[in-house]
Amino acid sequence: MRADTSPRFDAIDALRGAAVVWMTAFHFCFDLNHFGWLQADFYRDPFWTTQRTAIVSLFLFTAGLSQAVALHQAQPWPRFWRRWAQVAGCALLVSAGSYLMFPRSFIWFGVLHGLAVMLIVARLSAPLGRWLWPLGALAIAIPSVASHVHSALGYGGFPWVFDEKALAWLGWVSRKPITEDYVPVFPWLGVVWWGLAAGQGLLAGDARWLRANLPRATRPLVLLGRWSLSWYMLHQPVLIGALMAWQALR
Repeated sequence: MRADTSPRFDAIDALRGAAVVWMTAFHFCFDLNHFGWLQADFYRDPFWTTQRTAIVSLFLFTAGLSQAVALHQAQPWPRFWRRWAQVAGCALLVSAGSYLMFPRSFIWFGVLHGLAVMLIVARLSAPLGRWLWPLGALAIAIPSVASHVHSALGYGGFPWVFDEKALAWLGWVSRKPITEDYVPVFPWLGVVWWGLAAGQGLLAGDARWLRANLPRATRPLVLLGRWSLSWYMLHQPVLIGALMAWQALR
């Protein structure tokens, strides 16, 4: 069956749609804080940092699930590369847009940049099957190991080169870079691998959870999940534009 004519699974789209709603609410609060209408520390307060981690995890886990489905449906490489080009192109637009708004902390390796790299790795590593579970755990643990290595060697040791942008995208840094969004390959590849492994496991069985008929009330989430990249690219310009207009009219 051709990938571009294969049916979608509403359950995955709804899960991604839930992440979209959560992300939009989170970014709206971030924008309110940026304009001074909310007082919050989005960089250090666990209430916000934990939400950010959960949102990114949900997005990347569903990306892994989707890759499992695509491979199960024999998605050809040309189809994969077309979708990948959309993600990579949007990542470049995010960098350009964030530079205009935050020139000192623009997004040079955010969620879309990381996803573009991790999609390729996931596609190539899919044949590992169940080994993706322990590999995912290892990927998640690696940044903590790197942090201990940094502490042991002290400043000036060789591992500090991983703090430079040329290598910081790996995630083996001693401290988080100054940027508005940072989603390095490690530990986040582990979440994608777990999503891929989970999807492969479900599809190897009867895939009952994936094929479940969802309540009609979830249809908006399914629709959002199917257009998640478009929503991701448009929601912040719309939110920020609306808040700027409101501020000008006050």
